Formats: sequence, structure tokens, C-alpha cells
Amino acid sequence: MPGTVNAIVPLSLLEAVRSVDIPEGGDEEVEYVQEHRNKRLGLSDTVIAQIRRYKDALKRNQQIPIHEASGIARLIGRRPDAEGIFTRAGTIVANRMYQMISSTTRQIIHLLPGFLARPLAFRQVKRAGEKYLGAKVRRVGASIVLGVTESVTYGTAPKAIGCLYYESALREMLKLLVSSGGMIDHVHCRERGEDICEWRAEWRAVKTSQ
Repeated sequence: MPGTVNAIVPLSLLEAVRSVDIPEGGDEEVEYVQEHRNKRLGLSDTVIAQIRRYKDALKRNQQIPIHEASGIARLIGRRPDAEGIFTRAGTIVANRMYQMISSTTRQIIHLLPGFLARPLAFRQVKRAGEKYLGAKVRRVGASIVLGVTESVTYGTAPKAIGCLYYESALREMLKLLVSSGGMIDHVHCRERGEDICEWRAEWRAVKTSQ
């Protein structure tokens, strides 16, 4: 079992918690935030400090102990809104991974017709999945398959809710790169006693003129 994960993983989890817990409304909510900051995880000084730490680690390409990231996922898994947080965290990590792709490459993918854009997009998803999520990404016919053997969110929430993190990340990456409108199936899951968590995404790209 690998001992570390990319800092982007715990960072995205905490950013999702914070985005859910922080009240909307701007300045008029400052008093509310001060009163309730210790009652909601996302408003705590600890979370704010950890977000800064993970951002710094990401810039320095420093890895984070996997048990630390899993601990954050377990805290999320105890919350009644865990499903929404894991889904939001997946969207956040996908957007961060997308921004790591050079602007030139992103522009080329967006401008090319779908049959040319998809192979380029696949390479970016494969590279990002391996580097940031510890995932293996492959093509199977017209689908992309993302597999994770050491899931940070495995066993952290009831009914495999933690798996939504990786599912959401894959969905958002395909949406950002090729405007994919295909379905995603969770074809294998460690929560079902299998050796790997695996998702299959159909990516029938809907290209729009730029």
C-alpha cells in the first residue's frame, strides 16, 4: 500500500467541506461565521491552516501521508451531507487537474473536431489520473475506464458514498475537456469485496463551435 498521496487530494476534500460550511451572504454573515466557526468543520482555524499547508505542498510537489487524507474522508463520511461533499470535492479536484494542463493544449483540444480531440483528451486524463489520483486510466472501445486500487475514500462512508469522489472527478474532467455527455458506471468496487474500484465512462463528445 503506498504511503502517500498527492496533496491535491486532501486539499480538494477540505476545500469542498469549506465551500459547503461557509455561509453565503458576504459581509453581513461575518458575525455568524465568528459565532459558529468552531461548530462547523469548514470554518475552523484548523481547516483553514490545513488548506494553506496543502496548497503549499502542492506547489512544492510534496506528498501527503495517505492515512492523513483518509482521515479527512472519514470525517466527511460521518456527516449527513457526505454525498454532496464527496461529489463537490471530485469536481474541485478535476478543475484543479484541468488547470494543470497547459492553456495551449486545452485550446487545441477544444478547437479540434471530436474524433481528433478525444485521443488528446484521453492522454491528459490518463496523465492527470496517474499523477494526482494514483489511478490507472485506459480505453476500452468507446469508453474510458478509471481504476483505483488504493482509494483514499474507501470505507469512509456508508453505501460506498466515498466512491463518488473519483466518479465526480472523472465526470468533470471529461466535461471540461470534451463536453462529454456520456454515462458513468461504477463497474467494480472494493466495497463489494472486489480488488479495485473502477468506473467506465462513455464519452460521446458534444462539440460546440468555439
